[in-house]
Amino acid sequence: MATAAEIDRPKDALDDFRAEVRDFLAANFPPSLKGKGNALASVEGPTDETPEMTAWRVAMGDRGWGTPTWPKEYGGGGLTKAQARVLADEMARVGAWNPIGGMGVMMFGPTLLEYGNEAQKNEHIPPIARGEIRWCQGYSEPNAGSDLANLQTFAEDKGDHYLVNGQKTWTSGGQWADKCFCLVRTDKSDKHKGISFLLIDMTAPGVEVKPIKMISGMSPFCETFFTDVKVPKENLVGQEGQGWTIGKRLLQHERTNLSGGGSRLQMSGPSLADLAKKFVGEEEGKIADRDLRARITKWEMDWRAFQLTAMRVMAESKAVGGVSEVSSILKTVGTKLGQERSELIIEIEGLQGLGWEGEGFSADELHQVRAWLFGKATTIYGGSTEVQNNIIAKRILGMLDHQ
Repeated sequence: MATAAEIDRPKDALDDFRAEVRDFLAANFPPSLKGKGNALASVEGPTDETPEMTAWRVAMGDRGWGTPTWPKEYGGGGLTKAQARVLADEMARVGAWNPIGGMGVMMFGPTLLEYGNEAQKNEHIPPIARGEIRWCQGYSEPNAGSDLANLQTFAEDKGDHYLVNGQKTWTSGGQWADKCFCLVRTDKSDKHKGISFLLIDMTAPGVEVKPIKMISGMSPFCETFFTDVKVPKENLVGQEGQGWTIGKRLLQHERTNLSGGGSRLQMSGPSLADLAKKFVGEEEGKIADRDLRARITKWEMDWRAFQLTAMRVMAESKAVGGVSEVSSILKTVGTKLGQERSELIIEIEGLQGLGWEGEGFSADELHQVRAWLFGKATTIYGGSTEVQNNIIAKRILGMLDHQ
């Protein structure tokens, strides 16, 4: 039996917040946007915003709920982890999606909050939190991919500015980006300590971007050339020579998000079971193909176990002040599961999963083929699986090289 104190206890503050979120969603999220996507996070580039999409983005940005746990003073939501979970749950309940995202949210913002000075935070974080700006990543080079520390793009100190010359490749979304967070060399005498972290305006004179067409038919990656590009000194994040440390921290954020562990929602796209029932058929409510049914069940179990693990790891990381090398485990497992899912979809759709263009194929079927091909890159970019396995062996398992 409840005590008098329990009966008189005020309603849980999270209940009040849940009610606030429900009222906000009812007033601001149009049901017509269910099933749409976040244009800022799209690998296919920005799409034309409808008035409803713009209004939804502005509403979320004004609350800071697109970046719910970022500090309120920089435009974030200032929510606790518990409140952020309530927000995510309520959005999922009505089919709402976060209209604010992209590399600024996934990677650069969290890194700048840790390493940037006050002027940099005040300048760059609020536009990211409002979804008003696109960022791209200047890391890989033709001769510095997995061995990223071999990068040669050079920033020469010119007093009040740096003069940047060099080339980056695989610059995701470079042709659509407003700004670039970039690793450059400021000292040629030291491989790691000679690297610095610069912010470069993509509209600055001397910046040239050339999209790379992929096997999927899309061009989300680019070659980026810097020819005598002037970068103000105030665009240096941290200290000269601190770029390798900052860059590695950013990669941990990237790997967590690329794994799919950055979201509490199910992997986007159609249900494997629903697809199988549509294309393969069903018997008494079950997928007709028994072997396929077992493999889909196994994938669902693996994915849900992965999500629970990712949520636990992220909670532990926040408790100790940020992401860690465990992000390499999430990246390795999450991208592998994503590729397995795409393979299952192609198998389920049969001949309809082999279309490239022309009549006889739906838009969704053609999209799945391109997504399957594009997904092959996920175990390469952000640090290849081989690189992640080295990090796991050395940094987590303590397996050092023996001469």
